[in-house]
Parts: sequence; structure tokens; C-alpha cells
Amino acid sequence: MELTTIDQRGLEVSSANALFMGKPFPSPIAQAGKSAVERFVEFFLVRIENLNTRRAYGRAALRFLNWMEDHGLALEAVRPVHVAAYIESLKTELAAPSVKQQLASIRELFDWLVVGQIVPMNPASSVRGPKHSTNKGKTIDLSAADTRLLLDSIDTSHVRGLRDRALIAALVYSCARVGAVVKMRVEDYYPKGKRWWFRLHEKGGKEHEVPAHHLAEAYLDEYIRTTGISEDPKGPLFRSCKGRSSTLGTGGLEQSNVYQMIRKRAIEAGIADKIGCHTFRATGITVFLKNGGDLETAQHMANHASARTTKLYDRRSDEISLEAVERIWI
Repeated sequence: MELTTIDQRGLEVSSANALFMGKPFPSPIAQAGKSAVERFVEFFLVRIENLNTRRAYGRAALRFLNWMEDHGLALEAVRPVHVAAYIESLKTELAAPSVKQQLASIRELFDWLVVGQIVPMNPASSVRGPKHSTNKGKTIDLSAADTRLLLDSIDTSHVRGLRDRALIAALVYSCARVGAVVKMRVEDYYPKGKRWWFRLHEKGGKEHEVPAHHLAEAYLDEYIRTTGISEDPKGPLFRSCKGRSSTLGTGGLEQSNVYQMIRKRAIEAGIADKIGCHTFRATGITVFLKNGGDLETAQHMANHASARTTKLYDRRSDEISLEAVERIWI
């Protein structure tokens, strides 16, 4: 087997000069030999199924291996003290959750190399990451009024606008992850009884079904009826447009495309907050709870394994805090 290339999307494998994500393999991997290179590539293509996790771990691994190269460390020479020193250096650059993710990626990579008999021990297994605890997430949410302003501001006289409005509605009214929404096929928006439902493709190949809100249903119906994509049930539900035109192609939108679209639509609507894809998940959960919804149902809607995760998206306390501060009359 020749040295292997993983492309920028982390999906394809091809024979080529020793490249990783478009860059040469760091010398600690390349110098460890052919078996090490193959095992390294297999870690991303075999061990990690989720594309976003694969990308994040790829960046983390590349960063650490470059650090090793800068310090003249061979793969088999890495010890816990080296990993600990690296993690300490990251604490001055990254937030605690990011540092913990970097350590997790190093730990799992070396576990894989140990099992493959590339290195004798995992130098990261005993290294502890920074402590981090929070009761509120950092994702920016929108008020119900601003969300309505955003939806109403979209020009729906063309296909691109219809698609964008339907996509944002699917995100906010289902409290779904953007990764699950962009994976939907046309047939994943389907009738059940008198209403329509979303079949969301979540992490780990799991499916999660939620009923469509009546407004999301109206926006999706108009989008599908206008575009005629119901004739292609196996095709992507939310499709990219050809160039700058409003003609839909056959390929699905990438998550990065959705983020760019949301930023553009927010600016056009006069929304100053730097919102992103995850904003609508936080918005949907918070508005649901404000209107009398219970945490258990919100957890099920968001498909969270733990209610503690759902509570991170609950921003009701922000308004309580603001009201309390304003009572300081001076």
C-alpha cells in the first residue's frame, strides 16, 4: 500500500505523495514507517465515522504532531511529560473545552496506535485536561421577534429564498442540529396521520423523528411545490444552487454553506448578533420553555441524551438577570 492521502473533506482515500489534509505528513508519522502511516490514516477512516469529528480530530492531531516535529520528538519517544507540556501551552491560546477536545483526540489516536503495535504505550492516558464546568452554553440565541423578523425578511420570489426560509424554519421549529437537517432527503419530510414529520439523521447513524410545526410545514410545502423536487424522493431536501443563480442543482448543501447563508440573511435583516447554525437550536428550545414547555419534552425534541445538555440551551435566566440588575436605581 502506498502512502495515503485524505482530502480536505476527509472522505476519500487515494494513492499519492505523503499528504494529510493537503499537507505533508508530519515527520513523526512519516519517519515511523509505512505501518505507522497506514495506521494513522485508518484512525480517521475506520475509527471515526462522524465527518465533523473526523475533521476536528484531524486538525488536533496535525497540530500536536507538528509540535512534536518542532521539538524533535519521534513517535515512540513521546512520554506523558511531553503531552502535559503541550496541553499546558494550549491553555494560553484556547478555551478549556477546546483544550479538552485536543487532549481527547491525542488520547484516542495513541490508543489506536498502541492497539496497532505502532507505539508501546499511550503517553496521553494519564494526562489530565483543564477543569471546566458551565450551566449555560455560549451559543447566541435570538428572541422570537428577531427570528420572525429574519424569516419575514427573506425574499421568497425566487427558489433560493424559498429554500433558505424553509431550512431556517426546519432548524428553529424542530430544534435540530444543522448536520441532521442537511442530511435529510426529500422522503425524510413525510406525512403521518394528518400532519407532516421530519426524519432527522443524527450522530452515530441514529434517526430521530419530530412533527413539523405548522409554519415549517407551510414553508416546506411551498419550497417543494415550487421546485418540483418531490419527483426525486431520494435526493437531498435542501439543495445547493448552480453558481449564483436561483436554479437548484442536484447536490445537497454543506454545513459551511448553511452558515454563510445564515450570516448573509442576518445582515440583510439588520440583526447585529453574530448568529450561526446552532443559534436556532438554542432559540427553539428557549422559546419552547418560555411558552410553558417542560424540560423533558425539550430534551426529547432536541434528542439530547441528558437533560443537563438541554439546560445549556435555556436562556430564560438571562431576562431574569437583566430585570434584577435594572432594579438597582441610582
